[in-house]
Amino acid sequence: MAASEQPARTSGPQLWDLGQQQILQGRLDEATATFESLLAMHPAHAGAHMLLAGVILAQGRVRMATEHLKRAAATIPDDAALVARVAQGLSRLGEVNAAHACLQHPAVGRTQPGPVLTALGHIYQGLGLNPEALQLMDRARATGYDNPDFRYFRALQLQFNGRLAEAESEMESCLRLGPTFGRASLSLARIRKQTPESNHLAFIRSRLSSVAKGSEDHASFEFALHKELDDLGELDEAWAALDRGNAVMAARMPYEPVAEEQLFDAIIRRFDADSMSVDSKPHERPTGPMPIFIVGMPRSGTTLLERFLGNHSMVASAGELSDLPRQLRWVADRQGHPLIDQALLDDVPTLDFAELGRRYLEQSQWRAGGRPYYVDKLPPNFMLIGCIRRALPHAKVVHMTRDPMDVCFSNYRAMFGESYAYSYDLSRLAHHHRQYARLMEHWRQTIPGFVLDLPYADLVQDTAAACSRLLEFCGLPDEGGLDHTLNASSVATLSSAQVRQPIHARGLGEWRRYAPQLQPLSDLLQDTP
Repeated sequence: MAASEQPARTSGPQLWDLGQQQILQGRLDEATATFESLLAMHPAHAGAHMLLAGVILAQGRVRMATEHLKRAAATIPDDAALVARVAQGLSRLGEVNAAHACLQHPAVGRTQPGPVLTALGHIYQGLGLNPEALQLMDRARATGYDNPDFRYFRALQLQFNGRLAEAESEMESCLRLGPTFGRASLSLARIRKQTPESNHLAFIRSRLSSVAKGSEDHASFEFALHKELDDLGELDEAWAALDRGNAVMAARMPYEPVAEEQLFDAIIRRFDADSMSVDSKPHERPTGPMPIFIVGMPRSGTTLLERFLGNHSMVASAGELSDLPRQLRWVADRQGHPLIDQALLDDVPTLDFAELGRRYLEQSQWRAGGRPYYVDKLPPNFMLIGCIRRALPHAKVVHMTRDPMDVCFSNYRAMFGESYAYSYDLSRLAHHHRQYARLMEHWRQTIPGFVLDLPYADLVQDTAAACSRLLEFCGLPDEGGLDHTLNASSVATLSSAQVRQPIHARGLGEWRRYAPQLQPLSDLLQDTP
């Protein structure tokens, strides 16, 4: 900032305006000084704390940004929109307890604007609190708030909460309002098996003729077309649609196989046998509920496994939690978006893993709801098993395995949006599966017995024996069988509709319907362990 600029602007409102201008201009050091001056004058200025947190985070410092957001949360005026922004920031940085407390602000109960209520609902959804998210969206709906986006997200919440018929109706109403809402069409296609008498093929094809080519909407409509044609047995056309949809997403989502291979190499080096045995003293079991981590590739059956475990009287279903990777970044004081990257791995020798374990439990144990165990089901946490072993040695880790062709095909037809760039191309899929398989073998060799491998085929073909093995590993009493359909908790994954169905083995060998088209993938996977 110019030497003459700061003294001339000494009032709080002037500093507030100046700081925002500096952020827009990318002058972050100057913005930091400006907001610090403002807070020296007005320590309870929630907006200044929030913007300063954003500036500090942009400079890579997680812990200080977190502190300013917590101070903002403690000083929020009667402003539900500000509550939403602060709670969202806290949630993204792993301060789940503070975010949850922030959402209890009296302004939330009084607010009326539909956009604010919807924003608050999205935060609850991000915290895995889907019943609360739906309540806020229903409040927004009662005020008359309405648009295609809102109907889509409310339909998702209805689906996550098990109200499938209402979700289907809401999704159809969304599509009547929206010109090219591809993700809604895909969700509608997935919610049930389509039939010759009841399907959406004409609608999807009409939208494909006008959608912006190469857009995510375009890809979503192609994936929806694939799903409905597959249901109807029109396999050649279904494959062509799937191939087109994946080609669109592959063009939008770059994938660097060399970089991924180097990352997996680095994980294996950092978490070798020596590093896994650095703590010579036995750990005392922490007090309070303990997590059971479920890991594996997406679409390997992790959600089904969570439903089984979550129906045990001693276990709560917590869903796909981001707590572990977020606490890892807090302990490293390093901002970033990937689950793990080279910069984090460079920090491993100096990380306080005991602090990581304490932070994780502090932010997540409430999810157990009074039960002694809770399930943390984030499939890519297979990359963090070394961190789990060092931070939470008393935790249980269950690895859901699935036939390579089945799991890769299921990924190829999943449409994960901007997640999992490897999933949109057969050669990418084979390469990623090789990295995943060799890392899991590394954990087996390095920390034998710490992870239970549970095949999806065992779970669906001999459920009683698989569950018995699972319960024994987790140290849980056998209650005479687990019926996953009795689990009434919400589900916020691609499997949210199908996991409410009785157990079946239809997913075994499902790739064989497209065996000729998938021969290149089969060839590429031959060398996978």
